[in-house]
Amino acid sequence: MKFEHLIEINDPLNPLLDALSIKQLWSGLVLRAESPKLFVPHLDECTITDRSENGFSRSLRYGELVIDDRVVLEPMRQVRYEVAAQQDISQSSLTMTIETPTADTLYVRFQYDDGHDAATDAANAMYDEFRRSAYQESDIDTIRVLRDLAQQGRLDALLN
Repeated sequence: MKFEHLIEINDPLNPLLDALSIKQLWSGLVLRAESPKLFVPHLDECTITDRSENGFSRSLRYGELVIDDRVVLEPMRQVRYEVAAQQDISQSSLTMTIETPTADTLYVRFQYDDGHDAATDAANAMYDEFRRSAYQESDIDTIRVLRDLAQQGRLDALLN
């Protein structure tokens, strides 16, 4: 399943939306990777196991299930989660890319790839529709949490 969608962060025509700076947005996306329990309530534990100049490796525990992944950072542009095949889990990825089509607009493009071929995707079509919906709701919730953190001044505190 390959799936992508766009969430608008800043809309100059909507005065009800508090604008976020690209630095606040970036800090929030990195915070989501480093402290995912703030965004994923059913996550039991996240341990960062290795850091490099362009990202880090993590171990995520959901009850008995443990998933190891790698987070690749392209500063102020993109956060990419890469899950290698492990146990019953196939290789997959999630990429969050900051887009600025104009000086006043800001978006995040979420791109999912579960690593399956077209035949597997066809066989899983019904389940994939549920997954797409769940992913989109989770991403909307991520942006809601980022907005709440920005309003509280917590994203700005990360910039200092």
